[in-house]
Amino acid sequence: MKSFYHFAMQYRGVVNKQDERKQLADWMFRDHDFPKQSISYDEITQYLEMQVPFADALKTFDVLWDEYKENS
Repeated sequence: MKSFYHFAMQYRGVVNKQDERKQLADWMFRDHDFPKQSISYDEITQYLEMQVPFADALKTFDVLWDEYKENS
């Protein structure tokens, strides 16, 4: 199973698409402390709660997490 980070990277750098999924993926890529190997919902949620990269980051994460689980 690939990590959540690797799943989310499909949204990074999408040209002409400025939605929250892209924003979260771009932020994760730039954040060197993000738990890139994690497959744990709790670990990633706790990290995002401490960092809060933008207003809807946790909501966006939940949407992406659902997609991640469906595709795993």
